[in-house]
Amino acid sequence: MSAKTDFTRHSLGIVCYLTGVAFFALNDALGKHLVGDYSVAQLLFVRGIGAVAVLVPIMLIMRISFRLTGPRWMHVTRILLQTVDSYCFYFATWHLPLVDVMTFYMSAPIILTAISGLFLGERVGPYRWTAVIVGFIGVVIALSPGGEVLSSEKMLGSVIALIGAVSFAVSLAMTRKLRDTHPFSLVVSQFIVGGIIGAILCPLGWVAPPAIDFGLMLILGIVAAGCFLLIARALALAPASLLAPFQYSAIFWAGLFGWIWWLDAPTPRIIVGNAILIASGLFVFYRERRLAVSVSDKVEQIP
Repeated sequence: MSAKTDFTRHSLGIVCYLTGVAFFALNDALGKHLVGDYSVAQLLFVRGIGAVAVLVPIMLIMRISFRLTGPRWMHVTRILLQTVDSYCFYFATWHLPLVDVMTFYMSAPIILTAISGLFLGERVGPYRWTAVIVGFIGVVIALSPGGEVLSSEKMLGSVIALIGAVSFAVSLAMTRKLRDTHPFSLVVSQFIVGGIIGAILCPLGWVAPPAIDFGLMLILGIVAAGCFLLIARALALAPASLLAPFQYSAIFWAGLFGWIWWLDAPTPRIIVGNAILIASGLFVFYRERRLAVSVSDKVEQIP
């Protein structure tokens, strides 16, 4: 495969990942809006219905196979990890401010970069590590999590958020490993299982929603499905360690949706932090363009 072809594939992967992260932020905003009135299990159940109701007809029309290639245990583990990730995120927002939860989740790129070498056989050079760490510094500056985040009162939410971040990062690595499976099959399977788990648990705290809220839950599923489809496609096109720094773009979208949804004006810290995040992402893209090296799908050269 030529260096130019690699660069084209990786660039398309970055675009898909950035778009997927924007969908993630929209998913987070919708979830935060709903989780105060409904249980996490109920959200998982209804959003699963919304996602499957849209994805399955598309798969049938496009004749996309439902077959899952690769080790079954890995598919099961990936699905469970992504269900845990969703549950932990919504649960943590009950106990912590959204900015604190997001700070924990922004540790995912660091975790993903670390395990991509061990789990995926990618060799991660100092420039990608620098971009990941500088990006995380930008997140901390932008979000400025409260000092009470690790207090005994907030400890449960903190632990749950950290578990969710780890689950999210490991599930992304597994998605990269299972890239021979069609993204639609990966996403449909996770929403079916997640919806079933939600259906089992939601009778314990079911609240009959009005039509508007029920519709928002269905839309939540469609948005989340779009997000995971884009992320899965991105991981099929580009190495996980290359994509990891672009996860930080979530804070830009979170700030934008917060301003639109809750009229939270961006503070100088958010502006400075986002400038650092954008710079780290542009640096990664610049290095990729400059190098344009031929890269194996299984082993990355050190940039």
